[in-house]
Amino acid sequence: MNMPAASAKHVAIIMDGNGRWAKKRMLPRAVGHQRGVEAVRRLVRGAREFGLEALTIYAFSTENWQRPEEEVSDLMGLMKKFIISDLEEMAENDIRLRIIGDYKAFSADVVKLIEDALARTAGNSGTILAVALNYGSLDEIARAAARAAQAGAITADSIEAHLDTAELPPLDLLIRTSGEVRLSNFLLWQAAYAELYFTDVLWPDFTADHLKQALEEFSGRERRYGGR
Repeated sequence: MNMPAASAKHVAIIMDGNGRWAKKRMLPRAVGHQRGVEAVRRLVRGAREFGLEALTIYAFSTENWQRPEEEVSDLMGLMKKFIISDLEEMAENDIRLRIIGDYKAFSADVVKLIEDALARTAGNSGTILAVALNYGSLDEIARAAARAAQAGAITADSIEAHLDTAELPPLDLLIRTSGEVRLSNFLLWQAAYAELYFTDVLWPDFTADHLKQALEEFSGRERRYGGR
């Protein structure tokens, strides 16, 4: 079956290229991550303007723990700063924060900030900002299958009902920046029939205009679900 793509409601982004952005400018990787946070801020605002119901971003994977300890510490610090500085704006603009992945593996102060932010935005009904933290899709699918088995039946529907994203709209479009063309253990189940969009733009340079371009290309595609 072929269907016009129409408007995307749920977009996910693999935010890649912070380190290369910094290296090109002979700056520390930490500066690249800082600029990456600024890009997140721009995209959250853009998501509202483009009428997205959900925006899911890959912020910290289960594999990111393998990075140097100093870099992991920098990422944790940036995450805390983002939550503290942007929480009020998210709340005031009706954005609802969601977390996918096992965020409780982080330090107690980070967990508390996350849970306070979840509570602060829980009543909002606008765009959902889903942040993937300590997330890996293979782990997510395994956990969902185990819960489905405990519930009595392992089927595609029962697994999907136990995914971290179960309460989000179906994924329409998955974007990856920086020229890489792989999914890197991100939303593998959800991307089964999503449209994929790859761009050479490094994440810190990604703007609302780039998102608009991706959405425009999406709207011109015919979505295929196994038919001709």
